Amino acid sequence: MGKLILVRHGESQWNQENRFTGWVDIDLSDKGLIEAQEAGKVLAQENISFDWTYTSVLKRAIRTHWIILETLDSLWLPVSREWRLNERHYGSLQGLNKSETANKHGEEQVKIWRRSFDTPPPPLDWNDPGHPRHDKRYQHVESHLLPSGESLKQTIQRLEPLWEQELFPRIQKNQNLLIVAHGNSLRAIIQMLDKLDPLDLLELNVPTGIPLQYDLTASAQVISKKYLGDPLLIEERLGQVASQGKIKK
Repeated sequence: MGKLILVRHGESQWNQENRFTGWVDIDLSDKGLIEAQEAGKVLAQENISFDWTYTSVLKRAIRTHWIILETLDSLWLPVSREWRLNERHYGSLQGLNKSETANKHGEEQVKIWRRSFDTPPPPLDWNDPGHPRHDKRYQHVESHLLPSGESLKQTIQRLEPLWEQELFPRIQKNQNLLIVAHGNSLRAIIQMLDKLDPLDLLELNVPTGIPLQYDLTASAQVISKKYLGDPLLIEERLGQVASQGKIKK
């Protein structure tokens, strides 16, 4: 069986500004560029060779993916850019500051919008210019599949066909896969693999720029799972993600 490596993109400019990003195409911050390089160096130290790589169609993931492969001297590796690996769509919350939103609606409500399983955010209006149906990168996607806002449950449903029809079959063929995506699209994959219940999902955070390695059986049971790299840095990044939806004092 092949290995599966998941990497959340490096810090984006809106991560830095503590904004809901979703499907808005925001680039990496300077810190995010460094995190992407660090992820590449960690993977180089692990000496893992990849057969195929995946990313979303959003530039913060695409750039992180590119930097990782550049660091590995492996820019030649095949890549599939999949809209199904996009971040969870945060509806009309996109662009809002998380702390300010927590101040207005309460930390618990923001935590539910960010981390709950089946509660979607307030939807984006169908006619809003920022709706993905107006974006040419999704012109090949049937409009009814494009979200106006998503719960994590809906994000998982969006990802399941890609996992079942392409990702896991590659692993079964003994291919090592690198997936560079987003906090919630990776949480969706983790939920499918770890079979987490909604309460566990509420507390699940995925740190930026830290590779997560899975070893699986032929029936997709988890043999082992571990973050790669400095344990102190991993804890620091996890804490940073967990604190994003809190009221600033």
